[in-house]
Order: sequence, then C-alpha cells, then structure tokens
Amino acid sequence: MSAPPALNETRRKATEAGIDLGGLPEHIAVIMDGNGRWATARGLQRLLGHREGYRTLRTVLLDCSELGVRYLTVYAFSAENWRRPATEVEGLMKLIERAARDELRLMHRNNVRVRVAGRIDEVPPSLQEALRDGIETTRDNTGITFTLAINYGGRAELVDAIRSITREGIPADQIDEATVASHLYNPDIPDPDLMIRTAGEMRWSNFLIWQSAYCELAVTQVAWPEFDLTVLLDAVRQFQARRRKFGGL
Repeated sequence: MSAPPALNETRRKATEAGIDLGGLPEHIAVIMDGNGRWATARGLQRLLGHREGYRTLRTVLLDCSELGVRYLTVYAFSAENWRRPATEVEGLMKLIERAARDELRLMHRNNVRVRVAGRIDEVPPSLQEALRDGIETTRDNTGITFTLAINYGGRAELVDAIRSITREGIPADQIDEATVASHLYNPDIPDPDLMIRTAGEMRWSNFLIWQSAYCELAVTQVAWPEFDLTVLLDAVRQFQARRRKFGGL
C-alpha cells in the first residue's frame, strides 16, 4: 500500500474544512457550466468566459491533485456543442488546442497523466495532434489522471461500444454489463464517485451516463469561472455526508 499524500496546503485547508482525507472520492467528474453566462453578465464576449474557465480548470486540476483525488474528468466540449454559432465553436476548438499545448509542461511537471474521451477523430487535425502529444508525453506519469471529454456524448459512447462489440462478433447471450463497460472509451478508469455541476443546472447533459449510474451529484450555483477550492471542498463535504447504498439497504 502506498503512503498517503503529504499534508500539503490544500490538504491542510481540507482538514480545516472538515474533510475526511481518508474518504475522498477517487474519481470526480465535472460539468463546467456557466462560462458564457458569466461573460455575458459582465458585458464580455462569451468566448472570454470560456477562456477564464480554462484558467479555472488549471487551478482545479492542481487542487484535486494536491488533495489526493486520483481521477478528474471534465466535460470540455459535448457532441451537441457543434450546434452553437460557428464562430464560438471555432474559438472553442482553438482555445482547447492552445490550452492543451500551453499547459502540457505544467501537467507533466506535476506528474499528471492526460487522457481524452469522445470522438476525437472528428475535431480539427491540429487539435488531435495536440491531444496525442499530451497523452504520449504523460502516459507514464503516476499522479492524477486528467481526462478531457471532447466531442463527447454519453449516448454516442454507448453506440460506439455496441459497434465495437458487434465488430468483434461477441454472441448476444455473452454480452453483459462487464462486456459493455470494457468497450467504453476509457475502460481502465473507474466510474466517478462524485459529479459536480456548476451554474445551478440540474441536468446530466449526456455526460458519462453509463459510468455515473451510482455517482453522487453535487450542484453549485457558482459559475465555472468562479469555481475554487472552497466550492470543491463543499462538494466533497456533501459527498462524504451521504450514505452510498448502491441499491442496497
């Protein structure tokens, strides 16, 4: 058994906030909502809200790493987001690519392992290249696993899993939940324990719909650009206050 993480500043603040460091969620998933609305409310272009959101993501990733969370998955761009105005979509693609390239050194230095989820072959080739560079550069890192869900949809993931099962010719009577789970985008990553949604929306929005069957949901009114360690710890405190029964008594 590996030694617990050192009591760094983040873990010290968590302890002071009443967090049980021995009962942290292993995997946190985040629906980063409210970037555009945050910007509009301040008279800014929506894309500036997304830019501020990616600055927030950098901080939250490092906070989760220092806290001792093993997996963080974030909803960066959904399969439905292509319906947005073309200028916003193009701006988002460029922003994600720039963030992927600019933050790679920081993530590698902090022992972060980068993964992606979604139909990556449908995003611009330059973004595909940036994502592949991140995955390859950090693949042997042993710290937090950070997954960007890009051009991702939970239903699309299930369709892709079914297609893969069909191509392999697995007989119908041999298909069970384990078979489906093993054909998802990242089958080696455990299901999320805690799903956080910002900006007050009460929807799953087609995110990790198979994997999140029994995860706990925490919704905050805080828009993603204003999300910080205090809000993260509040969500973890909610998680620790619940009794997870997984269908039992």
